[in-house]
Amino acid sequence: MGTDSGAARTLLDRAGTLHLHTGNLMNWGRLKKKCALSTSEELGDCIRTTLNEWSMKVSPELLQESPNTLECAMTPALETINPEERDEMKVSVKLFILGDGLSSLGLAVDMACATLDIAQLDSVIIAPPPLEDGAVLTLEHLEPYWRELESLVQDKKVVAIGTSDLDKPLLEQLYLWAQVKPSSNQVNLASCCIMPPDLTAFAKQFDIQLLTHSDSKEILSEDSFQEALREGTQGAQVDGWSPEWILRYSVIVKTRGIIKSKGYIIQAKRKAPH
Repeated sequence: MGTDSGAARTLLDRAGTLHLHTGNLMNWGRLKKKCALSTSEELGDCIRTTLNEWSMKVSPELLQESPNTLECAMTPALETINPEERDEMKVSVKLFILGDGLSSLGLAVDMACATLDIAQLDSVIIAPPPLEDGAVLTLEHLEPYWRELESLVQDKKVVAIGTSDLDKPLLEQLYLWAQVKPSSNQVNLASCCIMPPDLTAFAKQFDIQLLTHSDSKEILSEDSFQEALREGTQGAQVDGWSPEWILRYSVIVKTRGIIKSKGYIIQAKRKAPH
């Protein structure tokens, strides 16, 4: 039997970085019963539940070590891909950058590969980086992130890379500038029920797959994250904690198009010492 959540609170108070692994949500019996959660609600639920589960099983030895980076996982739900079945699976990832760290991309991809015990992801889609109020997304914003993705393709860690929520002019600019061309672009169903004709024509011409998504514009605010953190640890000090990036992975059986596994990996950092 583990300790109480007091140990978890102490560890969190001493840490500077938090990695949260939900494992395969298909293995979470309770989430199956809930229908039509928004991405933000699902994330909040995942953070609370994962932390709660982890809090109950913190080993006293960990308190002596007080690591600066805490790895919190929903251990019973973690599930790797059987090497013999790897060719039958497509592993797709969507990466939401919430902080301003470019090195996040490589780390997030490495963590996804380690979690699933694979050497390479089949596709990574990046959600546009956060902008200051009133700013408009431009190619300049995307370039550093795209370069980082291109280097992951060159290192054979990722096969194909794609974008999310780009209109036709911006997708065209990225396509013409990029060395590794975008293979897909996700369009938010909430913003348009019908795909814009100019985007459809461009995508068809250059063999870019148009996909749809229903992710919230602000997938996880700092306040929502801190609230989930507080509830998941029964009252830890959450000031200064902020999510840096969120990676969502899906493992799809190619021949049948069904999702075998889906999960989140989240990195958060504490901004300033309290």
